[in-house]
Amino acid sequence: MDKPGEGQPPIKEKRRGSRFPVVVFVEVKWQGLSGEIIKETAQAMEVSALGGLLDMKAFPGVGSEIELTNLLSKHATQARVVGTRLPREGGALRVAVELVTPSDAFWGLNFQLRKTSAELVRIEQEIKTGGIDTRILEEFRDAVDYVRKTAWAVQEWQERQLRKHDPQTVLPLITSERIRRATQLTIAIKTDLEAHEVTRETTGMRELFLAVEGLYPRVASLFREA
Repeated sequence: MDKPGEGQPPIKEKRRGSRFPVVVFVEVKWQGLSGEIIKETAQAMEVSALGGLLDMKAFPGVGSEIELTNLLSKHATQARVVGTRLPREGGALRVAVELVTPSDAFWGLNFQLRKTSAELVRIEQEIKTGGIDTRILEEFRDAVDYVRKTAWAVQEWQERQLRKHDPQTVLPLITSERIRRATQLTIAIKTDLEAHEVTRETTGMRELFLAVEGLYPRVASLFREA
């Protein structure tokens, strides 16, 4: 079993594809030189559908076959060690692994979200060059941002459960995000009304009126009590 040591040179891996910076807790299992099964908990710091870069205290040699288990999803997959690398900020070596079967799903929701976000940024650039109304572009950005933050909350809930922390502490963050989004939409609708782009005949206006009518006295009561 190899251990990262002072002065030990990194063995550069041949990277294929772009990695995304995410933190995923995994269990790494491999067979030692004496035939014993060794298990090590690691953190994946950069990942792609093809593999990732792990923080580990001990690891097998380059070329070794290993089994990775995502500690959140419990999904296991086979991989091999393909190299080591020093992190940019210095410190211990990180271990580069390659999945035997490439997978977008193994690293979990956070990775899929990062990858999708990168694709959405590319789409946004195409929208910019397509002569699309800026209001549509802003709506696209807001929708993407809301999905990103909601998906982050799902991942955070799972990670807090894994670390034995109280996942309920995520809920106030969701509430704050909902209020932020509602405020943003209210201001946008006010602007549309002032521009005479919305009338009482606009689809959904009656339902909006009833919702606001029911919401306002409850919100107002919070400030009267203060």
